[in-house]
Formats: sequence, C-alpha cells, structure tokens
Amino acid sequence: MDVKIEESWKSALKQEFTKPYFQEIVAFLKTEKMQGKTIYPPGPLIFNAFNHTTFTNVKVVLLGQDPYHGPGQAMGLSFSVAAGVPPPPSLVNIYKELHKDIGMAIPKTGDLTPWANQGVLLLNAALTVRANEPASHSKAGWMQFTDAVIRRISEEKKGVVFLLWGRFAQEKQVLIDATKHHVLKAAHPSPFSADKGFFGCRHFSKTNELLAKEGLDPIDWSL
Repeated sequence: MDVKIEESWKSALKQEFTKPYFQEIVAFLKTEKMQGKTIYPPGPLIFNAFNHTTFTNVKVVLLGQDPYHGPGQAMGLSFSVAAGVPPPPSLVNIYKELHKDIGMAIPKTGDLTPWANQGVLLLNAALTVRANEPASHSKAGWMQFTDAVIRRISEEKKGVVFLLWGRFAQEKQVLIDATKHHVLKAAHPSPFSADKGFFGCRHFSKTNELLAKEGLDPIDWSL
C-alpha cells in the first residue's frame, strides 16, 4: 500500500509500513468500509498530523488517545476540530488553561492547525474510530504504529517537549529517552479530571521556556 504521508515521515517510518501489523490495519479499515461502517476522520485526514508537522520540524508532541467519534469533529489532529465545529469540553479546558497561563484570549475556533504548522505534533494513539463508538479501533494495530512514531522521535531527535496529559498518555513515557527530551505531565483536560492537576500546570509557558533553552523558536499558541 502506498501510504499518503508527508515525505520525511515516509522515510522515517518506512520499515513500519512493510510490517505485517500495518498490513492488518489496512485490511481492517477496508473490511470496516465494506461493511458500511462510518470511519472518522475521513481517509485523506488520517495522517493529517504528519502532513502538517514534518518529522524535521517536530518540536512538541501533544499526545491524545482517540479521534472524536461524532460527525464532522475528527480532523486527524489530537484535541482539534475543524473550523465551525464547537470546541469539545477538553479543548475548552485547554483554552481556559492557556488563558490563565499566558493570558491568551479564549478562541472561538477549535482548529489547532496553526499549532501543527509550527511543529506541535498533535498525535492520537489511534488514528481512526468508528462513528459513535469510542476506542472502537484502538485494537486495530494503530497503537503499535504510534508507539513506533514516538520511539523514532525519541531516538532520532533531541530536545523535543512531550506533553503527556492523563494516565493513558503518561504510560507512553517508557518510549521516550528523558535524558535528551523534556517530559511534562499533568492530569487530562477532560471535565472529569481537569481540576485534578491540569488546571494550573502552565504547560504552555513551560514548553516555550524549554524550547528557548534548546535555541528553538517558541510556539505562538494564539488562534
């Protein structure tokens, strides 16, 4: 299968695309389609995170778990929704923390593409989901693929800031070499946990402080 993904990622991950588990992902998605299942995000957006943030440009990794499973929401970037779609609750809480942390005005848009274009890899652990069925594709092989993505970033780059929010994301810390990268951990921004350590984490200003120490341009978080 010729995977439509940005060239620097295609080169960095070329071994993954030939492995049996990746062929199983492809077969699984084809079967879902043949059975008339609706899959989010749409096919051209499955690798959207990689196409907006090249391997060369990755400065920050913000790890999510699963694409949004409602119509019109998932766009292949973790926590992000397309312009015109109301920001979901977790994203609303991210905006509240941004406002507290750096004084950013609360955006009306939920589209985080400007972050991705600056080097923030908005990576979900599973890249697809069945409509209205959260985590329905989490055992399809995507976890193996995205673990490989994290591992490759850890091995081949240095000074990347990893934002691990919630227990699921924090379990991925074993894939990251903390002697050459920066790991910031907090509770998940979900309404169920945001007040247990996400609010007040100041991860946005801390990220820019760490990038400055690496000699890299800060992220303009405004939208």
